[in-house]
Amino acid sequence: MVMNKDMPMLILREGPGAGAKWLIDKEVIVIGREDDCDVVIPERRVSRHHAEIRWRDGQYYLRDLRSKNGTYLNGREVIEPVPLQDGDEIQIALCARLAFVGAEATVPLSLEEPAILGLRLDKAGRRVWIGGRELLPPLSPAQYRLLELLYDREGQVCSRDEIVDAVWPEAAEDGVTEQAIDALVRRLRDRLAELDPHHQYVVTVRGHGFRFENRG
Repeated sequence: MVMNKDMPMLILREGPGAGAKWLIDKEVIVIGREDDCDVVIPERRVSRHHAEIRWRDGQYYLRDLRSKNGTYLNGREVIEPVPLQDGDEIQIALCARLAFVGAEATVPLSLEEPAILGLRLDKAGRRVWIGGRELLPPLSPAQYRLLELLYDREGQVCSRDEIVDAVWPEAAEDGVTEQAIDALVRRLRDRLAELDPHHQYVVTVRGHGFRFENRG
């Protein structure tokens, strides 16, 4: 394999030695606990030789090396080798998180300072990402519609009537109780807190409604 001037990179975003970076400068990169690994993660839940990244058919693939506690790509367990794309998140034994930065990408500040990444929506796939991590399992349809409404109007107050129109359009004439709206807001906050418990994305504006406040 001929290496380009610009090489892909792994960035340890969470785990022992967070912030460390490794260039992927050869065909096979081994991740594990042993000192002979290319990417060493000194954590007992990580297997001695846990996973590998291998160049094949013009692309990098992630493969689990029969590890005890599993390898995950964007929240899904790796059973067979899977191709890697810029921005993917690799989880090793659910105790270390690595960001894969493709050769064509410039390392963004957000990868170096993941705490300020905030929340973003993939509207085409109706997916939610917080701090570079996908929220799984996905939000319920009602939770997603509420979040999308607030997200699109970041910094503005959305009234309860606007929420009913966006979330329950078929029930607008019959009316939706304030208790139902409050319960939906609580459930949405609880889901977002799974990935970012230190920031309140949905803010209550007493007497008026709710407002979305992102990080960053």
